Amino acid sequence: MIEFLEAIRDFTETGGQVLLVIGLLIFVMWLLILERAMYLMVWHKQAKKEAIAMWTARADRSSWFAEQVRQKTISQLTMRLNGSIPIIQSLVALCPLLGLMGTVTGMIEVFDVMAIAGSGNARSMASGVSKATIPTMAGMVGALSGVFAATWLTRMVKSERTHLEDALIIQR
Repeated sequence: MIEFLEAIRDFTETGGQVLLVIGLLIFVMWLLILERAMYLMVWHKQAKKEAIAMWTARADRSSWFAEQVRQKTISQLTMRLNGSIPIIQSLVALCPLLGLMGTVTGMIEVFDVMAIAGSGNARSMASGVSKATIPTMAGMVGALSGVFAATWLTRMVKSERTHLEDALIIQR
């Protein structure tokens, strides 16, 4: 376990301070993704059952007012379904931007070394180059995993909304 923690410490030192921010961002993003997945798979089912039970218990399911109640119910459940998806999408967009910030800070270190050493010694520039590439990679990995998860969540929300619209039938 200690070796694992030392490997993580070495990795973050190699990537610089921006890598810690990217790691925190990815952690928060995945917490939100898992919360949405849990909501979809557990809590939404109960809310959907309650909405369908409320609709079927109504005597009036054909008037203009009934249509408004139906739309309100669908909208409320859709808002609950969407929950933190816009935040997740924003965090996905931030990942590559923070990766680019890591690239810039790493390249600044390379130029500092070149200015101090007075030459383009490859060994002295290697640390800055790794600080430039590792955060970029981490930002892209976080963004890609987040894009797939956010797309899946968005597709599930659309599917659940369609199922709900089909379940709450207006009688003509």
